[in-house]
Amino acid sequence: MERRALATYVAAIDSRQETRQAEHPARGSDRGLGALLACGLTLFALAADGYHPYAEDGGLYAAGVKWLLHPALYPHGREFVLEPMRLSLFAPVVAGIVRLSGLGLPVVLLVLHLACVWATLFATWMLAGRCWRGRSARVGAVVLLACWLTLPVAGTALLLMDPYVTARSFSTPCMVLALVGMLDFTERNGASAEAAGRWRGLLLWAGSMVVAAAMHPLMAAYALGTTLMLGCVRSSRCSVRLWGTAALAAGALALAGCLQAMARPESAEYARVAATRTYWFLANWHWYELAGLAAPLAILGIFAWGYGSQAHISKARCGAPAPELARTLGCRRALARTAVAAAATAVLIAVLFAREGTATRLVARMQPLRAFQIVYLVMVLALGAKLGERVLRRSAWRWGAAMLLLGGAMLGAERGAFPNSNHLELPGVAARNQWVQAFVWVRGNTPQGALFALDADYINAAGEDAQCFRAIAERSALPDYSKDGGEAAIAPELAGAWATGQAAQQGLSRSSRNAAEADAARIAALRPLGVSWVAMAADAATNFDCPYRNAAVRVCRLR
Repeated sequence: MERRALATYVAAIDSRQETRQAEHPARGSDRGLGALLACGLTLFALAADGYHPYAEDGGLYAAGVKWLLHPALYPHGREFVLEPMRLSLFAPVVAGIVRLSGLGLPVVLLVLHLACVWATLFATWMLAGRCWRGRSARVGAVVLLACWLTLPVAGTALLLMDPYVTARSFSTPCMVLALVGMLDFTERNGASAEAAGRWRGLLLWAGSMVVAAAMHPLMAAYALGTTLMLGCVRSSRCSVRLWGTAALAAGALALAGCLQAMARPESAEYARVAATRTYWFLANWHWYELAGLAAPLAILGIFAWGYGSQAHISKARCGAPAPELARTLGCRRALARTAVAAAATAVLIAVLFAREGTATRLVARMQPLRAFQIVYLVMVLALGAKLGERVLRRSAWRWGAAMLLLGGAMLGAERGAFPNSNHLELPGVAARNQWVQAFVWVRGNTPQGALFALDADYINAAGEDAQCFRAIAERSALPDYSKDGGEAAIAPELAGAWATGQAAQQGLSRSSRNAAEADAARIAALRPLGVSWVAMAADAATNFDCPYRNAAVRVCRLR
């Protein structure tokens, strides 16, 4: 019954598509169009989303690259610099490119950011080409992704793609290419040309997974599970579609349970660190973050099971089914169903094992809800294709208005996140952020072996814009509450050093005491840790010698 319904629906689409043959270019020119489209949209995404190479996690990864290029950097607390490099080849690859190219790190980071955005958009064009015949639908999918690249993924503290370069910048296009490869490999056409295409698809899937695993093993693991589910969903055998998908979901649950059961006991100190990562635990999420989990499932459910309904088919005209339309319809339905199955599995694992009160938090550290990055990407793909196919079509003014509206929304969000920084922090452009200006002064005017203290949560200070001190100043610093706390939560062996460092920096700038008493308290807390310099808010009460000061921050020697 479902096959007859699908055939009837496909025939109806075929009859409507006959007048739009110009929208179906040859594969070669199709790739050329996709490459040109990705080039233009990469620049559009850069303009809308901004570029902040040393902010947030970008600063953590950049510090590791700088240490590889200059091993004398960061003599104190180096373990926090090395942690992001522990299981990833990102930093060695970037450092190698800097050495081989002779370009400075700022230029290489910008080029790599643009290249990763381009690769993600072009891979999305390839994926959309497997799921929609119409050019308007495929362009719409890529355009919407370009507009929404910095869309938050529910409450996971992830964006679809960051406005800076990290290991996920590489794993994201690889994840999309792996989906393309799996769709090609599971194509059931028996022609010899298609058989060759299947093997090319397998190579594309395998190569993409290898690169993703080398750069970001955790995200690669979620991509692996999702693409294997896609292979099951695309099977011609009903038993494989049903029981294969169920077996993969059950295997993921069983693996999570085994990891939880075999995990080593955790200290009370580490438990306090893990509790600071509220986004790991669903019980701590706000209602709108939970809605960010439910909404994609509802949307993708419509795409997965809404086509071919009796209400839909009753309006269709009879006719012979078109194989190409049947193929693309089957691809997008399989992709949507896979995303729903993967999302449901991730949510179930998080509910059962990623809980704050459990004896061990190993599964919580793996952040299973990060699998929603794939779910969100598929949702954006489907919504964009529908927008292009049904609303924008061939109207230039509609496309322009949609891009201005959707891209403008992301631009507004970006300016809200980085209000005191240059929208594009490009190489050679003077920094507008006063905290960054202070960090740059530190880099040029303090000893390379100096150890700095800042307020424990300086990352969230007014006007700071989450700019990373170590990456910009190239100096050692005591662990901070936010970014170093995230590293300590992932690596329990860092919990002790993190707790000591952030406790010593609590209230560094704010004190009800007079300057002399405040300085005495600072010296008592920081000197035993080897601190020689402090960076405090400009209005902090102190008698320290402060050779640099602006309206936001002062840099002082610890007497």
